[in-house]
Amino acid sequence: MSYETKERLDKKLDNCTTLAKVFELVKEAVKRFLNMHRAGLMLGLADLGMKRGYFIGAFHPVGSNIIVVNRTPLETALQTKERRIFNAYCFHLFLHEYLHSLGYIDEDEVRELTCEVCRLALGNDHPATIMAEKGITTYFPEVAYLPLDDHSNRMKRGLSEMELIDLKTPDYIK
Repeated sequence: MSYETKERLDKKLDNCTTLAKVFELVKEAVKRFLNMHRAGLMLGLADLGMKRGYFIGAFHPVGSNIIVVNRTPLETALQTKERRIFNAYCFHLFLHEYLHSLGYIDEDEVRELTCEVCRLALGNDHPATIMAEKGITTYFPEVAYLPLDDHSNRMKRGLSEMELIDLKTPDYIK
C-alpha cells in the first residue's frame, strides 16, 4: 500500500508534545501499514549511559511487555531544541523496538521494516525515515548505536532504577 492512499502521519508526529503521543503514532503506523498491533506494552526509562559516544537507544526484552528506553541519549536528543528532530528520533527508536515486541527478532529484518514503515507513514524526506535509512549520525554525528551485548553490565544497573513512562500524562517533550 502506498502512503498516498492513506493520510500520512508526518504532521501529527512533528507536533507531538509527549513520548506517549509519539508511541501512539508508532502503533497507528504499524496498524495501518503492517496490520499488526500489540496491547499492554509499556515504555520504561533507564539510565543505560553512553560509552565514548556509543549507546544503546532502547531494547525490548523478548517475551516481556516493555520497551526500555535509554534516558541518556534521549536527554541528549532533547537538547536539539528542534521538536521535529527529537520526535523523529523517538519515532524511529520506538518503532524499531515495537517491531521486536511483535515478534520480529532478526535485526536486519527489523531495520528494513522500520525504514519501510517510516517511508509509508512519514514520507521519504522526514527525519525519522532518514534516520531509519542512514542512521542517527545524520542528525547526531557525535554518537552511534552500540551493540547490545557490549553494554550488559550498565543495562543491569540501569534497569534496577527504571522509571515507567505514564502513557496517559505529559512527559519529556517541551
